[in-house]
Amino acid sequence: MLESKTLRTITLEEHFATEDYLAGAGRRLTEPSRPGQAELIGRLRDLGERRIAEMDAAGIDVQVLSLTAPGTEQLDRADAIALARQANQTLAEATRRYPDRLAGFAALPTAAPDEAAEELEQAVLAYGFKGAVINGHVQGRYLDDPFFWPVLERAESLGVPIYLHPTLPPRPVIEAYYSGNFPQEVSAIFAMAGWGWHIETALHVLRLILGGAFDRYPDLQIIVGHLGETLPFMLPRLDHTLPEQLTKLKRPIGAYLRENVNYTFSGFNYLPPYLDLMLEVGVERILFSADYPFASMAEARGFLERLPVSPADRERIAHGNAERLLRM
Repeated sequence: MLESKTLRTITLEEHFATEDYLAGAGRRLTEPSRPGQAELIGRLRDLGERRIAEMDAAGIDVQVLSLTAPGTEQLDRADAIALARQANQTLAEATRRYPDRLAGFAALPTAAPDEAAEELEQAVLAYGFKGAVINGHVQGRYLDDPFFWPVLERAESLGVPIYLHPTLPPRPVIEAYYSGNFPQEVSAIFAMAGWGWHIETALHVLRLILGGAFDRYPDLQIIVGHLGETLPFMLPRLDHTLPEQLTKLKRPIGAYLRENVNYTFSGFNYLPPYLDLMLEVGVERILFSADYPFASMAEARGFLERLPVSPADRERIAHGNAERLLRM
């Protein structure tokens, strides 16, 4: 065994849901599409003793929680504002009950950027949240659109990151790319966890870079999950094919991916892509996560312990990088 009994662990892509959310924007999650669906919903709704007990059993010290996808991003302005406020209040109550075990990323009414910026400030300053989560595009609009930049500006000024979580691609993309000569059940997974979620998120990060968001907000920090959503593998190619002479950016694309983006495991307990991520961006950019309750905390913890890294680097991944980024 490694130093597993004493290794502090912080996980960053961990989810919850409220009853109202599951009855509304998150109702897709309640559809009986998989074995154990009732257990999944129970774990999402629990912000108390059951969650803490499962964390204890798996050796997880702190979960940084966020409202599970699809969040607010596919709602209209008024509904997004109401949902974000209700979810953040619920999460704030939980973090007050368990201040040493639970922390929060704010849900934002991203469709209303000025209100979203104010909600982020309220969540950080009044609730002690560590940043925000944005679930991909906002009804087909991406964060490289200056319409959303009040949110990016506020995150930078507060010194907190935005976790860019996957969401389904826009409907026309699903129909063009993910529907084909295969069963509908295959198409659904292909567009989600099998491929579409990850490519969609990588595309979103690249749009932010190419759209100049990080040149305008150079201290802004983004977090993505799943060992980088394919970006580390493509990083050298992006630098080769999109040089600064073409993009007119201040830095190479790889520089933004190494200096403005942080990467978690979140359900990707696979050694080869982890090694690629480490070689491309360095251990200082990698953070531990489990993707609870959609993936196993125990499996994530086991993967962390098996990584071929030094004890000091394991500490950085397990908690040190999160403590620095989130000021915990």
